[in-house]
Amino acid sequence: MKARKSKKRAPSFRKLLKTSKVKLDNKLKNKQYKQQSTAKKYRKEQKKLREAVKDVVSKKPFPLEDKKQTYRAQRTEEEEEEEEALPLDMMDEDDLQLLKDLGQMPSFLTRDLSSSEPVHVKKRKQESIIDKYEKVPRRLQTEPEKEVIHLLPIKDKCGIIPQTREKPVVSINTNEEEEQEEMEFEEVVTEEPMPKLTTEEYIIQRQRKLQEKKIHIAALASAILSDPESNIKKLKELRAMLMEQDPDVAVIVRKLVMVSLMELFKDITPSYKIRPLTETEKASKVRKETQKLREFEEGLVSQYKFYLENLEQIIKDWKQRKLKKSNVVSLKAYKGLAQVAVKSLCELLVALPHFNFHNNIIVLIVPLMNDKTKLISEMCCEAVQKLFKQDKLGHASLGVIKVISGFVKSQNYVVRPELLKSFLYLRIKEIEVKKDTEDINAPKKFMSYKEKRKSLSRMQRKWKKAEEKLERELREAEASESTEKKLKLHTETLNMVFVTYFRILKKAQRSPLLPAVLEGLAKFAHLINVEFFDDLLVVLHTLIESGELSYRECLHCVHTAFHILSGQGDVLNIDPMKFYTHLYKTLFKLHAGATNEDVEIVLQCLDVMLTKRRKQVSQQRALAFIKRLCTLALHVLPDSSIGILATNRVLMHTFPKTDLLLDNESQGSGIFLPELDEPEYCNAQNTALWELHALRRHYHPVVQRFASHLIAGAPSEGSEALRPDLSRRSATELFETYSMKTMTFNPPVLSANPSKKGKIFHVDSYLNEDISQLIRTHCNETTIQLPLDFTRYLKTSLR
Repeated sequence: MKARKSKKRAPSFRKLLKTSKVKLDNKLKNKQYKQQSTAKKYRKEQKKLREAVKDVVSKKPFPLEDKKQTYRAQRTEEEEEEEEALPLDMMDEDDLQLLKDLGQMPSFLTRDLSSSEPVHVKKRKQESIIDKYEKVPRRLQTEPEKEVIHLLPIKDKCGIIPQTREKPVVSINTNEEEEQEEMEFEEVVTEEPMPKLTTEEYIIQRQRKLQEKKIHIAALASAILSDPESNIKKLKELRAMLMEQDPDVAVIVRKLVMVSLMELFKDITPSYKIRPLTETEKASKVRKETQKLREFEEGLVSQYKFYLENLEQIIKDWKQRKLKKSNVVSLKAYKGLAQVAVKSLCELLVALPHFNFHNNIIVLIVPLMNDKTKLISEMCCEAVQKLFKQDKLGHASLGVIKVISGFVKSQNYVVRPELLKSFLYLRIKEIEVKKDTEDINAPKKFMSYKEKRKSLSRMQRKWKKAEEKLERELREAEASESTEKKLKLHTETLNMVFVTYFRILKKAQRSPLLPAVLEGLAKFAHLINVEFFDDLLVVLHTLIESGELSYRECLHCVHTAFHILSGQGDVLNIDPMKFYTHLYKTLFKLHAGATNEDVEIVLQCLDVMLTKRRKQVSQQRALAFIKRLCTLALHVLPDSSIGILATNRVLMHTFPKTDLLLDNESQGSGIFLPELDEPEYCNAQNTALWELHALRRHYHPVVQRFASHLIAGAPSEGSEALRPDLSRRSATELFETYSMKTMTFNPPVLSANPSKKGKIFHVDSYLNEDISQLIRTHCNETTIQLPLDFTRYLKTSLR
């Protein structure tokens, strides 16, 4: 029985989960440290004892004396004292009295009579150590002092006589051996020094170690994937490799383990959230399969939690630039580890929005979206955007929006614009803002028994009862969330988004976040409550008139204002003429340089301002915008020219009477005033679109095609009609399709015969016949390189 009790029981699975490998290593280290400290203390005591014995031995002992010689010497001294002593009868009475008085005093017995000092002198102060040392007589040490051994003393009539004996001389070799033994006993056992390796040998050894680690990681991962419920313990073993201590392969192994664990969790995690068991459930007896599933779920959640904590610690170490005591990983390697950790967190954020600790991942990711490191910031922003795109219900999106809103407020609105631009990827088009909240949240009510008796017959009541029963069963069996809950989540998400936007408009109007705010308002303007429209339009107009915004920000303001008015704002009696005027007078700020990218926003504004509000737009305003857009098409790159001409085509279809611009004859009184900023009063009806004839000679074939199509009156059929790939696309899509970001021709320029060099390109598709013939004549079929500008192209070809 005793033997059984002495044996330690194997630790249970729960205890193994609670005790990590790091904790076990620390316990072992503490035990070894206690043993070493005890041994060290014992060695110190032995050393002190040897030193004490050595000090005692070094003192000079009393020599052994002969008993008879001592007795004779004493007798001789007594006789001499008797002979030298003076008789008392020869002394004066005064002297005799003095001696008697002195003899009664205690100081008389201890006083050195040979001293010349008077008797009644006061006690002197204690002499200093140096004075005492100086009074000691000097003695040359001619011979080395011999070590002696103290023996048992002898006692006789005179007293105790100590006994000593000289210590025998020991050879030098034996002393050295003893010292060597002591050194071996005192020193801590050290490892044998590693042999020095060459660079080639070191690389080979490192590759061998790395290959062994990779094989071990792959074996563990394969075992877990093959049977997760049985091999869940191996997940802990794999996670322990995150603390790899070999400095040669520590960084690479930790990265591999992080990525492997991330992929494992994505594969073995169930599609539901695991809740902790109650005390009643733990106490109840269940089947073996159920118990096995519970242990698997408990182990999975525990290891997943520890894994997320490890990733968080890696990121914190990189942020705080802390160097561990083990010094296995350098400070430079922390950045690479942190990047892999952030990448793993981003993957888990997108892949497991339904699983445990998702909110903890959100709290870690959102601050990293504002990180100074561009790579990490982009990774986190992309992950959040991807989450918004795939989140159909809106529960995960709501959690992210709440954290972002609180973070922006805590940072006093000094954050990167990418945080707010991620709001544009929210899927909240299904929300019904016009319905009241009570209507949205009100569940469907079934008819009561009394209502059925009053309004329904017996057969109808029977059918109604069966229908309600079937509907209840369908609701219970329905896997997806109900529409009511979805709308409720979307409404709450929108409220958080608009709260963030309005705070920035109110408190941080000069912030770089303003373009992102205006862009977001433009997208979700149709979902804003009508009560805020007047105030919001006033704020937008104030921002434009302040002159502190850039051109792109002003375009966002205009775009937002017309989005508000094109949705629920139709019922409001608001004249946005000031926004039309602003866009009309600032169109010529676009050119073929840096502002070419802003053409996309202008095309979106024109679509909302003119096409969708056709009933509120006058003919004079439409004519003025068409004329100015044709003039602008001469100044910009081909992709912008195509988008602008496509917009003019839509406007000519929307406003049929604008075809008078294709005539040379003037309509009405007055002359055209192109420098006037008011589109209603510039007399655009008295001009013609002569710019289209210049655009027919453009070097880009699609621009030529659009110009010819508009000159012919934008027909939908016939030889001048557009191809379906051009007519069915919107102006914004055409702008993106023929983009000049890469500074290449789209479509590309093809040579007449690709196999032969030195032949001219096909220029007929880019120029008219006269110029093509002129180039062929002057160039004598030499190679031509088509530049972007038509003038440079013509000069180069005519050489």
